[in-house]
Amino acid sequence: MCGCGDRHAPGEPTPYDVGRAELATGRRTLLKAGSGLAFSTAALAAGTGAADARSAAAKTRKRVYVLVVDGCLPEEISGGQTPHLFDLMVSGQRFAKAQSMPIMETIPNHVMMMTGVRPDRSGVPANSVYDRKAKIVRDLDRSSDLRADTVIERLNRRGLRTGTVLSKEYLYGIFGTRATARWEPFPVLPITGHAPDEFTIQAAMAMVEDVDPHLMFVNLGDIDRYGHADITGPLGAKADRRLALAKTDTYVQRFVDLLKSRGLWKHSLLIVLADHSMDWSTTNRVVSLSGPLDDDPVLRGRVQIADNGGADLLYWTGPTAQKDDAVRRMLRIAKAQPGVLSAHDRRQASLRLGPEAGEVVVFCRSGWRFSDPDPRTSNPIPGNHGHPATRPIPFFLNGGHPSVPRYAASPLVAQTVDVAPTVARFFGLTGTPRGGWDGTARI
Repeated sequence: MCGCGDRHAPGEPTPYDVGRAELATGRRTLLKAGSGLAFSTAALAAGTGAADARSAAAKTRKRVYVLVVDGCLPEEISGGQTPHLFDLMVSGQRFAKAQSMPIMETIPNHVMMMTGVRPDRSGVPANSVYDRKAKIVRDLDRSSDLRADTVIERLNRRGLRTGTVLSKEYLYGIFGTRATARWEPFPVLPITGHAPDEFTIQAAMAMVEDVDPHLMFVNLGDIDRYGHADITGPLGAKADRRLALAKTDTYVQRFVDLLKSRGLWKHSLLIVLADHSMDWSTTNRVVSLSGPLDDDPVLRGRVQIADNGGADLLYWTGPTAQKDDAVRRMLRIAKAQPGVLSAHDRRQASLRLGPEAGEVVVFCRSGWRFSDPDPRTSNPIPGNHGHPATRPIPFFLNGGHPSVPRYAASPLVAQTVDVAPTVARFFGLTGTPRGGWDGTARI
């Protein structure tokens, strides 16, 4: 079952069917489908000549591959369930205390990986925000939403090749044309908004063969998408998710085998991590703040909510003079709701979310989820993230380059924001973003 409801006529091939047929006919057919790979030199800095770029690229044989196993829990990397990922983890450098960063959602943590800075500097605090100018709640899926420089662009300016193979439409959107080679996800499944991993990994392998980027950034979305919809998750079975884990594990091994067969592995750094983990809730453990906030006479009709599954962002839309009082009221009301773990004034220094995150940030407890504005229909899926329960992630390094540690376990707390400085150090990039890195190089 494709999960796309009535979006195609009976008997008409689904996007998934079309994609599988194209995959069977050969790599190049797949890559041309639905825009396929797009190439651009526009990302190169002004004044960088083609000859200079080729010269710079020829000076290094180093390669970095960042593979994001979206939504994976640390304990899901195991010898029995994901043997190939497990072998990569134990034979390289692993960080057992690794963490996602608030808000523990896909878009902001992918942005932190490639910028090395926190949301107050990138402008990307969550998947979903209230756009004050447009007066709508929307995903941060536009290239202009990302205000910080990325390590992708820093490598471009060095004349090195970069590539993005991102399975989710909104990730493809926010990174835009920053990489010199981009794959537009295809086929994209309706509702999930992502391309299945079998197509994503095929595109990544084709990009290695056709473009050979010095840095490749890959998102594998099946584990996350299966986890969201897995109704057995609250029961501990996670049947659908286990299938996704096994398949994605095989795809990762296929990708590594390609690198080894082409002689790229011995010069490579492989960074494998998740952007967040996953939590599950039953239908009776749902928090909705819309009603309680509207019950307050000062807040009624003056608060917008951006629902991020395990986190709600609250935006005051009333008079500025009443904002401080409104924030106090929102905090008090949110904290009183069953299932709420904590509520914070967004200006709390440790959050570092920036004004795009509104005035108040509310996290739910483990085993609960937010559903706003409607407690029954706005968020019916059992699997969610965004809250502290989904902070632990797998994070490990491997590869054949001599600088990669072997069979090492670090006690340090690695975070998603550490990826960009790690990539920069590996390539010997000098300088840092204005204001410095918020993350730490892990190699």
